[in-house]
Amino acid sequence: MARVRTGVRAMGAVLAVALVASLAGCSSTGGKRAEERAAAAAEGRSAVNTPRWTFAMVTHSGDGDTFWDIVQKGAEQAALKDNINFIYSHNDEGNQQAQLVQTAIDKKVDGLIVSLAKPDAMKAVVAKAVKAGIPVVTVNSGSAESKEFGALTHIGQDEAIAGEAVGDELNARGRKKALCVLHEQGNVGHEQRCAGAKKTFDGTLQNLYVDGTNMPDVTASIEAKLQSDQDIDAVVTLGAPFADAAVQAKQTAGSKAEIDTFDLNAKVATGLRSDKLGFAVDQQPYLQGYQAVDLLWLYRYNRNVLGGGLPVLTGPQVITKDDADALADFTKRGTR
Repeated sequence: MARVRTGVRAMGAVLAVALVASLAGCSSTGGKRAEERAAAAAEGRSAVNTPRWTFAMVTHSGDGDTFWDIVQKGAEQAALKDNINFIYSHNDEGNQQAQLVQTAIDKKVDGLIVSLAKPDAMKAVVAKAVKAGIPVVTVNSGSAESKEFGALTHIGQDEAIAGEAVGDELNARGRKKALCVLHEQGNVGHEQRCAGAKKTFDGTLQNLYVDGTNMPDVTASIEAKLQSDQDIDAVVTLGAPFADAAVQAKQTAGSKAEIDTFDLNAKVATGLRSDKLGFAVDQQPYLQGYQAVDLLWLYRYNRNVLGGGLPVLTGPQVITKDDADALADFTKRGTR
């Protein structure tokens, strides 16, 4: 079974669903009404009759990032259920992301979801949103800065803990020399992942910085490193799209290194099943998007806040070949 290192705090991620169900009331018809609402949502209508609030999500995603497609899908599903007008925008440059947040503030949205991969660029504009009375939830990146910036809570994984899980897994697999591939310079979460892995890994771990916007360059950089150091027996990529590049680099370099990755998608699931990949660290992006919208809705409706001042953890969950079959259908539909 997949191993989860989320702790008690991760239970907060499921409480929102229970709270929504409780809105059926305590009458004898509560269960029936809940079923009716669920059926309505399944037909493309909201499951609640609250005002049609507008929530904006602004992330640091680049174009074509499958991870953020899954986050967005989760948020859209929750928005449909919660009668929310959902607006999504993204930019992988910190200053550009901040400008998108300012645009959302100018539109006077009713709730804001932001990622904080580059917190220095986002601090001032998040403060503006909070000052304007817009409730903010941070997602994916920025667990350490979320509370300081005034957000209600953070939903995602603790990147340092996720990295530590990787180090532990590499130890369990008997690896001795690993390469941690960082594809977005300036992303504090990526640095934390590699640092966490280095902390718990009994072997030697080196960082390799690549240009994540240029996949041929990513492949060439990993290939060159594997050719120059045949002792590397594990390569850890920090995003699902880069795992395939590492597999190609391994083949060309004639390396025997195991390829492992953060995040899960259909290609990664296939790679796990075929033994092209050793393991993946899933942080459940669908859940991040879904719960971010749900928690903002709960706050607007009932002033509910989860986490108790701590992040609501959605990972890390270590996925291996044994788990891939059970998750294959979900990855194909784009929710895992």
